[in-house]
Amino acid sequence: MEKINRFCSDSFSEIIRFFTHDYLTCCVYISDFNTIENVFNKRLYAKLISSSQLLEDALDYHGAKNNKDWYFFRELTASIRHLSLASYSLQHIVNRISFYQIDYMEDFFDDLLVTLDFLSQTLIEIVPVIIDEARRLNIQIPDKSLDSSEIRKIVTTDQLEYNIYDQDKDYQKKNIVKIASEFLNIAKNFDRLEFFEPHTLKYIRSMVPEKINEVKIRRYEMLVHNLQSSFDTNVIHGGYRYGNRKLKQLRNVFSVVFHLLQAMGRLLHFYERHLFNAGYKHIYKQVQERLSTLIDPDAILDRTINFGLFYSCSLFSTGKEVAREILNQNIERSSITVKIPFKLGFHSRPSLLVAKIVQHYGGDVVMCVGSDKFDASSVLDIQWAGGKIHKENILEVTFEGDIRSLRDIELLAGVNYGEDTMGKGIDLPKELQHLR
Repeated sequence: MEKINRFCSDSFSEIIRFFTHDYLTCCVYISDFNTIENVFNKRLYAKLISSSQLLEDALDYHGAKNNKDWYFFRELTASIRHLSLASYSLQHIVNRISFYQIDYMEDFFDDLLVTLDFLSQTLIEIVPVIIDEARRLNIQIPDKSLDSSEIRKIVTTDQLEYNIYDQDKDYQKKNIVKIASEFLNIAKNFDRLEFFEPHTLKYIRSMVPEKINEVKIRRYEMLVHNLQSSFDTNVIHGGYRYGNRKLKQLRNVFSVVFHLLQAMGRLLHFYERHLFNAGYKHIYKQVQERLSTLIDPDAILDRTINFGLFYSCSLFSTGKEVAREILNQNIERSSITVKIPFKLGFHSRPSLLVAKIVQHYGGDVVMCVGSDKFDASSVLDIQWAGGKIHKENILEVTFEGDIRSLRDIELLAGVNYGEDTMGKGIDLPKELQHLR
């Protein structure tokens, strides 16, 4: 065995040689290319992800975060892992693009390729630095690269026979209604990010990480993933080629948004942890500056927000239309007749509470006053109805539509729409906790 060098002991040297072999083999393979054409695919990204993960874990276990000689190599390894993870998610969308049936897909696809090309080019530019840093640390560089025949991109349009068909069964309806409602609630919360057009880098820097950050995006990633899993388990178990097209279109929205959020989460983690705030120690700041010369932080932000967040918001908006249509095709409908709010009628509080109930479930509900019908999800519509009720001295109104909303409205009416005779708020039944 080689004598102990100034960077590590013999045992650590052997461990690092073992864990860097596959990782550096990938790097050597990439370094043989000057352009991104025909280099990257999901198989190569997967090798980069797994080998960099094992190496990063080994480096962290042995204290590379606290060693000035090894810290930069450790950060380069983390960079490869996060960029590869983001690229893998985006490459998945590229590979499946022909199966998705979503509006404005052509513009999205063009921007998707721009983003993926940027990440791939960044990987190509990092690799020579990694190899040089490995040599500095006396790490053996593999003599052989990856076998290109094993990595090469294989594309085919061949499909196995489609012989498992969707069946529209009544038991599915309950799950369909639940999933469509949950999607609408997730989309409504996501709208709070208020990002429906590309913005300048100055504006984006003011948003990240204060308003938009890894934690928030990963929370939505988890919610969408759970919803997608529930959909696949309870509604559509298999393919996407035939059957109920609206259901499959909603599933496509789930999938694209999920993979976009995956990529965003990785890039935001990388930006926040490695490019934005490296810590207070001098060596950490030095390494942050070196990384920033290799990987443009502004370009990472632009692709994360002006591509990832922009299209996530747009797809949520598209999905809401599909979800509402599916919801209203599958909800159980009924009608109830209830008294109007005692003394004060449908002023702001009762109107708001009724509208919030209908918005919570997402299905259509109308408020019938004589021959006129008003949208019960609209506070303004309900207050307009209140004017007619007051003018004509009407004491009862009828609600028609989603039975789930009607049950809650009936409960709400039973406690005089959440207020006493003086118009002050009172406690609501526990079944209406979603209004609090």
